[in-house]
Amino acid sequence: MKYTMKYIVAVGDGMADYPIDELGGRTPLQVADTPNMDSIASQGMCGLFKTIPDGMAVGSDTANLSVMGYDPGKYYTGRGPIEAASMGVDLEDNDTAFRCNLITQKDGKIADYCAGHITTEEAEELIDALNKSDIKSGTGEFHLGISYRHLFVLRNAEEKVICTPPHDVIGGRISDYLIKTETQKGSRIAEKLNKMILESANVLENHPVNVKRKKDGKNPANMVWLWGQGGRPNIEPLKQKFGISGAVISAVDLIRGLGVLMGMDVVDVPGATGYYDTNYEGKADHAIEALENHDYVYLHVEGIDEVSHSGDLEMKIKTIEDFDRRVIGRILDNLAGLKWDYKIAVLPDHPTPIKARTHVSDPVPFAVYHLSQEKGDGVRRFDESSVKKGSFGLVEGEEFMRLLLRS
Repeated sequence: MKYTMKYIVAVGDGMADYPIDELGGRTPLQVADTPNMDSIASQGMCGLFKTIPDGMAVGSDTANLSVMGYDPGKYYTGRGPIEAASMGVDLEDNDTAFRCNLITQKDGKIADYCAGHITTEEAEELIDALNKSDIKSGTGEFHLGISYRHLFVLRNAEEKVICTPPHDVIGGRISDYLIKTETQKGSRIAEKLNKMILESANVLENHPVNVKRKKDGKNPANMVWLWGQGGRPNIEPLKQKFGISGAVISAVDLIRGLGVLMGMDVVDVPGATGYYDTNYEGKADHAIEALENHDYVYLHVEGIDEVSHSGDLEMKIKTIEDFDRRVIGRILDNLAGLKWDYKIAVLPDHPTPIKARTHVSDPVPFAVYHLSQEKGDGVRRFDESSVKKGSFGLVEGEEFMRLLLRS
């Protein structure tokens, strides 16, 4: 009997790392207890995947485009417009969408890129206050996202500006990393946006939400930060490009937005937060449910990347183990006995080393297990070093998706 083929790609965002002295020269992946990812690696086939093309910005946007089988050099216009797609915000041809973080500034420096992972409920009050203020000067509007991740849309302004991701410059002086431009015409836009960023502190610093946060010993969300800007992209639908139907599972607007732009169904999981308190089991269960009506599920877990940005080594190891046990292990258990042939791939989208606290462009480990063609290629563990012995070698660009779909 020929079973229907199903595909699952499970991404532990920022999971890969560099060797760390405190771990005896090992990486968090090498130290973590990951029997399920190790099983996929030992029974499947492994390799390294260069997810960031040469010359492109290192981010989850470009990296996940590559993992999903799309060339960032052809399809990427910026992070903001991808998140706009997830949030249902329409963009005209001459609009620019910016990712808008709620950050903590202290003494003129970026102290926290995520304002202590402020809750969405708290953020809603702050975004509402910003929209009701006069700091926008008719340039655009703020849109509520999740936790610290929001959107600002600049209307009717096509000039290009240069922005810096806040997680790349923790501790940096705000004045050194404000929006810049390469043209005199664009400088007027940059000046307006920088004025808005600086004046956002006046709106937010003494807002009741932040007064309470400070009283409770939490970082206040006392400034906005714009980055990841771009115009509306035009992405070929997944069905048209690869001939399969797909669903995406993530708490992060960036990943959900990529799914929307690719014509995939976005699956909502109650309790999914984009942090290490997310509903791991719910994501796994919804992935199995989504396979009933889709050929392919892209499951993304953000929490590992978040703790990497904060430099929390102990929590990075724990979130990797949670990803392995509560997501990968649960998926494998639920797949057992179902009348599907399937392939499951596990990988990070990019490394986020604890010491760097930001994304880097090194190739990431990946492993693919095919139920009906159990082989193994001599790899015994899923980590950055072991997979170098895998039969896939080094892959780039669309090659990963092509080999996943290959019979």
